[in-house]
Amino acid sequence: MENKIAVIAIIVSEYNAVETVNAVLHDFRAYVVGRMGIPYRQKNVNIISVVLDAPPEILNSLSGKLGMISGVTSKVLTAK
Repeated sequence: MENKIAVIAIIVSEYNAVETVNAVLHDFRAYVVGRMGIPYRQKNVNIISVVLDAPPEILNSLSGKLGMISGVTSKVLTAK
């Protein structure tokens, strides 16, 4: 199956979840083009944008794993 270019937006609202999110992203590092993290201290959240070049099943797997982490919200946007 052909790879898709995608962006995953991640909001981490529980500090304890940061290590787990980073571990999951590390597991998918072969597909990561780049990432940007912004700590928004005034609101006690961390915002991460990750650009990927991956098959749809990999994007779905990553999104699912992130969605199972307590205190984490994520959404995937794929290019047409």
